[in-house]
Amino acid sequence: MPVYVVNAYDIHDLETFKDYPPRVAPLLAKHGAKLLAMDTAAKALEGKPRAMNAIVEFPSEEAVHNFYNDPEYQSFIHLRHKSTSNCTMIILKQFEKK
Repeated sequence: MPVYVVNAYDIHDLETFKDYPPRVAPLLAKHGAKLLAMDTAAKALEGKPRAMNAIVEFPSEEAVHNFYNDPEYQSFIHLRHKSTSNCTMIILKQFEKK
């Protein structure tokens, strides 16, 4: 059953961050994930949106962990850590359809 990863964070070093997305995209595909939505100008109904907001669909929770723990991802995750703050990444399970 698919799961969704909701990412939200602020970007404080755009120059460093620019190297992160092009390296993530091929790994998402490798792990069967699809980027469903991404917005750097999201509007909030309540609260304050972050500079980057994204929703990624993975085929399973196991696929999320395989992506996150992939040695290739771990080799450049420091780019996001160095260039962003207030990071939240949560896994949401899909409702079971009856």
